[in-house]
Amino acid sequence: MRRPPSSHRAAVPWADLARRELTLARERLLALVGSVPETELVHQHSELMSPPVWDVAHVANYEEQWLVRALSARPVSDGALDAIYDAFRHPRRERSRLPLLGLEEALAYGAEVRRRALEHLDSLSPADSGPLLDGGFVYGMVAQHEQQHIETLLATLQMVTRVSLSPPVARSLRPVTSLVPAGGEVLVPGGPFLRGSDASWAYDNERPSHRWTLPDFLIDRSPVTNAAFLGFVEDGGYRRPELWTEPGWRHRCEAGLEHPAYWRRADRGWERRRFGLWEPLPGGEPVIHVCWYEADAYARWAGRRLPTETEWEKAARWNPDGKAAPWPWGEEPPTAERANLWPVAGHPLPVGSLPDGASPCGALGLIGDVWEWTASDFEPYPGFRAFPYPEYSQVFFGTGLKVLRGGSWAVAPVAARSTFRNWDLPIRRQIFAGFRCARDA
Repeated sequence: MRRPPSSHRAAVPWADLARRELTLARERLLALVGSVPETELVHQHSELMSPPVWDVAHVANYEEQWLVRALSARPVSDGALDAIYDAFRHPRRERSRLPLLGLEEALAYGAEVRRRALEHLDSLSPADSGPLLDGGFVYGMVAQHEQQHIETLLATLQMVTRVSLSPPVARSLRPVTSLVPAGGEVLVPGGPFLRGSDASWAYDNERPSHRWTLPDFLIDRSPVTNAAFLGFVEDGGYRRPELWTEPGWRHRCEAGLEHPAYWRRADRGWERRRFGLWEPLPGGEPVIHVCWYEADAYARWAGRRLPTETEWEKAARWNPDGKAAPWPWGEEPPTAERANLWPVAGHPLPVGSLPDGASPCGALGLIGDVWEWTASDFEPYPGFRAFPYPEYSQVFFGTGLKVLRGGSWAVAPVAARSTFRNWDLPIRRQIFAGFRCARDA
């Protein structure tokens, strides 16, 4: 049966949100790509990361698969690109040898996919239903996926050493006029709380929400700062095997780790490199670009430990009234006053900069600034069901990956919430990751 024009159909309640988040992601991607020389976008800067142009076409191919073909819209390609841009078929170190689309081809492909995806979105009515469309899940999945790859692109560009870059990592730089006390630790009372999420755009590994009980514990009010971590460095923390796990010490020796990535000791003191430019180490900002092994060794040096991901989530969500909100401050979406996410600053802010983002227990900076390593391995929640495909989460369970929480300055608000679970190998330092410590009460 022929459908009436979209202007005469009942609106899909989540359609405007889906269009807005897809548009925000694409505008951000185009601004970033447009700010970088094409030579750097087609070059493979590290075996750990794809050539940036691969990511540009990959997000388009992913969108075609899920917002065009999976929804029975008119396809853009014949599927030949699927193999090239399949993240599981080709490790990152091999992707530069694939017959990749050039930058202009990749952008044109993405533009046509987006046109057809939005065309199909406009054709939907409330009668269209199914697991992919419930609450607009598949649109939220694609928007989040694109924003996550933009963060990956930024991590790749941070590796560039051949030129200095000034990518548009933020629309505006928020000046920090005053800081609130951010040191010490806060008590998180024991008892039950609601872990996980059943929100429409939550990923399968966040589901289902369920009750979980923890004893009392203490957690740092803020992430560990550069100044605090420098104390570990200068106290010989990288030379003391008793502070490291056996695999951690082995990795430290094999990789020659002496300090966080992108640090150096210069004549004027310690410096860090940010997108090719060296600057004095900002002591008040959260330490960033440390691997799990480094975070764990620091915690031992400080007489503490890393929090479990469940402790981290309770610190971010627990409320005396028993309710669990999606963000530490409550139900309202992130703002520049609550969380340092894109497009606020383009780097971590000094701890204590955003008191409006505090959780009920008094912890600060739980969303934004840096991803935070936890002590936990990436495992499924009770009642987990893979959706919409096993390769998003299920294949990673039980493989020794460590969970990170919170989101970095490079994360967009659509992919930032207290239940979001990120994960990576304990040796990875290219990601925008830091940590905070905890201990038993």
